[in-house]
Amino acid sequence: MNPVDTLFVLVATALVLLMTPALALFYGGLVRAKSILNTMMMSLVAAGLVGLVWAAVGYSLAFAPGSEFVGGLGHALLAGVDLELRSGKTIPHLLFFAYQGTFAILTAALISGAIVERMRFPAYLAFLASWSLVVYAPVAHWVWGGGWMERLGILDFAGGTVVHITAGTAAYVAATMVGPRHDHGRQAYLPHNVPMMLTGAALLWFGWIGFNGGSALAVNGTAVQATVNTILAPIAAVVTWMALEFRRLGRATAVGAGTAIVVGLVGITPACGFVSPLGAFAIGALAAIPCQLAIQWRARTALDDSLDVVGAHGTGGIVGALLTGVFTTAAWGGPPGLLEGAVRPLLLQLLGVAATIAWTAVATWAILLVLRALTSLRIDPRDEAAGIDVHQHGEEGYSDGEGAILVLAPLTSRGSPRGTTPRSTRRRA
Repeated sequence: MNPVDTLFVLVATALVLLMTPALALFYGGLVRAKSILNTMMMSLVAAGLVGLVWAAVGYSLAFAPGSEFVGGLGHALLAGVDLELRSGKTIPHLLFFAYQGTFAILTAALISGAIVERMRFPAYLAFLASWSLVVYAPVAHWVWGGGWMERLGILDFAGGTVVHITAGTAAYVAATMVGPRHDHGRQAYLPHNVPMMLTGAALLWFGWIGFNGGSALAVNGTAVQATVNTILAPIAAVVTWMALEFRRLGRATAVGAGTAIVVGLVGITPACGFVSPLGAFAIGALAAIPCQLAIQWRARTALDDSLDVVGAHGTGGIVGALLTGVFTTAAWGGPPGLLEGAVRPLLLQLLGVAATIAWTAVATWAILLVLRALTSLRIDPRDEAAGIDVHQHGEEGYSDGEGAILVLAPLTSRGSPRGTTPRSTRRRA
């Protein structure tokens, strides 16, 4: 065991774990006040539920020896996961398990942004557990666990494909199958707490240092490279995003700046260990353009991707993965890319993107189809209007000093209280 590398990955694990509550703040600030508790719970509960599934069997499916498509059950219930070195690494196997688990937790939590304010909490929990096993674990195995993408040389340093493309694709499918909010298209949904959203964005940026830099799994030049690139790309994305907003709106928005930080981070994630600092600048700037266009497109459609998971994470992940094939360079730890005359890396990245989208879309659709046959996916429109916090949790996020005063009757299997419809004493926009 290398004590320096072990300490480094311990800190990185803590930083990535911080990203889940940071995401809760980011998402929580963007929704209406009557939905903040449910929105934040949808992120935070992933730490418990997905963490449990990861320890039971998810880690084994992702990283145990198996086929090129999924790992075996050799590490189920943490069998063989101990303080001995992980094969080929300088850190304990147990630490590698924990570090990778924080990625699984965050990825599942990201999807919630597309379905906030209307999905039943029990149905969401069932979806989280199923999705982390059926989608996340196999794709992680393809890319990082010795699967077919790793064998072909498809590049994903820290999760552009494994995390962001899977989350963005699942978000699109989930938003479509759950359906829009009852007043979608008739009412503007304004963030209730932009400072909270910006705080979440800042903490995400901080945690992303562990997400990208920590993926080197050692204190070396690659960790420095990935960390610096993780700082540079969002800078370029924010500047580009604001320039586009000035041109389109005549002003720069705080929500836009916070979104741009995330977009730049998503874009550089697959490339951070393979590109130069100038390449990171370019990727951050270039990622901002299609992501902003994707968010504008979504606003003109019937798709209710509530917090733009598809636009920020799905589009950003795709663009970042493809640009990795363009900007990767042998001088900075990757194979020669398109700018050095090699077409193969870009073609491989395109293959990886297409395969990930296809598997994630089909598997997510199948999971939700089964759940929809077993139970209701969403709450009643009347309860949605009153507030999902009240209906699903019996609490309000803001009580004006009076405290939570609501007691709900037990919910039926279809999501409505027996004999009554819960109503808040204070209705909020």
